[in-house]
Amino acid sequence: MTQLNEAPTGAPSVTVSPQWDGHTLPALVRADAPGTDLAAWIRGNGPLIDDLARRAGAVLFRGFVVTGADAFRSVMDALSGQVLEYGERSSPRTEVEEGIYTSTEHPADQHILLHNEQSYTDNWPLRIVFCCERPADLGGRTPLADSRGVLSRLRPETLQKFERLGVQYVRNYIPGISLSWQETFQTESREEVAAYCASNGITVEWVDGDRLRTRQSRPALRSHPVTGERTWFNHALFFHVTSLPEEVSEGLRAAFGDENVPYNTYYGDGTPIEDETLAELRAAYAAETTGFDWEQGDVLLVENMITAHAREPFEGPRRILAAMCDPVGSYRAEATA
Repeated sequence: MTQLNEAPTGAPSVTVSPQWDGHTLPALVRADAPGTDLAAWIRGNGPLIDDLARRAGAVLFRGFVVTGADAFRSVMDALSGQVLEYGERSSPRTEVEEGIYTSTEHPADQHILLHNEQSYTDNWPLRIVFCCERPADLGGRTPLADSRGVLSRLRPETLQKFERLGVQYVRNYIPGISLSWQETFQTESREEVAAYCASNGITVEWVDGDRLRTRQSRPALRSHPVTGERTWFNHALFFHVTSLPEEVSEGLRAAFGDENVPYNTYYGDGTPIEDETLAELRAAYAAETTGFDWEQGDVLLVENMITAHAREPFEGPRRILAAMCDPVGSYRAEATA
């Protein structure tokens, strides 16, 4: 990947650093003058931000004035005219302002594995953006991994099989254990669920009356609609039942069986993903993982098809806001217009 040289952006109070403190992911955009307005700076530097995000995979904005959900929403409006609602949900979040959500509300002592946001859907966001209202007292970083790098570390035979078969996602919406189907699809209507699933390539099965099971098959590799780069873009490892803590995984499998656990993944033809392949995926992600410590007011732009993100366990209060923008479907529409 071509390296950019550190250079001023045209505003003497802001410095762009593709390499900083040993990091190349994310690139750093730092405001050196107090009170610099991030939304205004973004509006004046869109092409530079796009280039940085697609080359580095993510951009960290630091030292700007971004305090609270209102200011973060202004940043999102400057970044994109298509700030998205959180649809086809897979994790608990709270909307604090239109299009602005808390980051995933899993218990603080749990890891959230690396993943590309909503890669299991058919119309994922090209970008997910985070804003640090309050860093944790300890831990709580948002690790990143270059999905192009993950792809390059996988054996040709592994890639060939995934490229041929894709990934099948099976979800069981079990009250009290996973998100309900009502929360996932934001409706109380079975008919609306059926209509959404039919139009998005999702198979619906009602089990034991009111329990929903869905299946959907998606490609494991995708090409970025702007750069054309191929990336490892899926939830094959993230949703696999063995990616849960061992005691949780074993307990769920013993209680429900692999077919009925809340989340599980297979090859696209429904055959199991081999243990050695899962280990290979874990090693590739681990080799590409990097991280940084949050500071209050930080904003992190993640180019979703190029970079996976995660969350480390933490101690003390932590509040990270999240927003998504630029659905890939809009780029498909432009390409066919």
